[in-house]
Amino acid sequence: MKKMVLTTLVVTVGVLLTGCGSSSNSSEASDKKSNEQVKIVAVGSTALQPLVDAAKDQFIAEEPNYAISVQGGGSGTGLSQVADGAVTIGNSDVFAEEKSGIDADKLVDHKVAVVGMGPVVNKDVGVKEITKSELIDIFTGKITNWKEIGGKDQAIEVINRPEGSGTRATFEKWGLDGATSVKSQEQDSSGTVRQIVAQTPGAISYLAFSYMDDSTEALSVDGVKPTEENVADNSWPIWSYEHMYTNGEPDAGVKKFLDYIVSDDVQKGIVKELGYLPITEMKIERSVDGTVTNN
Repeated sequence: MKKMVLTTLVVTVGVLLTGCGSSSNSSEASDKKSNEQVKIVAVGSTALQPLVDAAKDQFIAEEPNYAISVQGGGSGTGLSQVADGAVTIGNSDVFAEEKSGIDADKLVDHKVAVVGMGPVVNKDVGVKEITKSELIDIFTGKITNWKEIGGKDQAIEVINRPEGSGTRATFEKWGLDGATSVKSQEQDSSGTVRQIVAQTPGAISYLAFSYMDDSTEALSVDGVKPTEENVADNSWPIWSYEHMYTNGEPDAGVKKFLDYIVSDDVQKGIVKELGYLPITEMKIERSVDGTVTNN
């Protein structure tokens, strides 16, 4: 009888110890999972790059288990790589539907800001304002000297963006009424474009507002200045949404980062500080086909 009681006690204790070990292992596995590093690679638009970079730094300070890499390469590169599953996020200045060869149906659009764009020139050309028709004539090669529009007697040097650039697509669609620019020097990086325009006599190109500074002259067009206020009501039509595309719905870790970028802290802080316009401040909405409606 005593032997049976002892045996039962040993079995019971063994079960309890086994249960404790299982609970401990489960807890350790849970802790390990919560501490796993979340890796995100965002590639594409150089116009959007400063915003995502700044948001990434601030986010990682609060979420140190994230490793986030932000790279340029242009909107076309971002869209094609996210569509192929090569990167986590494809940053783009244009809708995926506007890029040929992209299966937009499998991509999910996350609009995070609005960016205005406009023509910039070397500060010594002697021109601060231009008409849209003059702008089109310059970029299509019909006007080749600044003296033709009241500037210096100096040849115009057009600096363009590559074919895959979302900034170029936006500028040609809304700034040049769909006209195709002349063949000229092409640069992929917005920062490089700004530097070349600042250092090259007679140069003209175009930049996102977030890259404009006093090293170049930002031109008014048809009497309208390139400002965030004029973008908000579409008085300045050369702008685009900034998109962060994912291949299908993002997982929880990626969604947490995307949600952070559209949070009030980032929209009212980093977004404005870097010269972008928060989505919530737009007075109108523009669809992929250009239809404008009031918010």
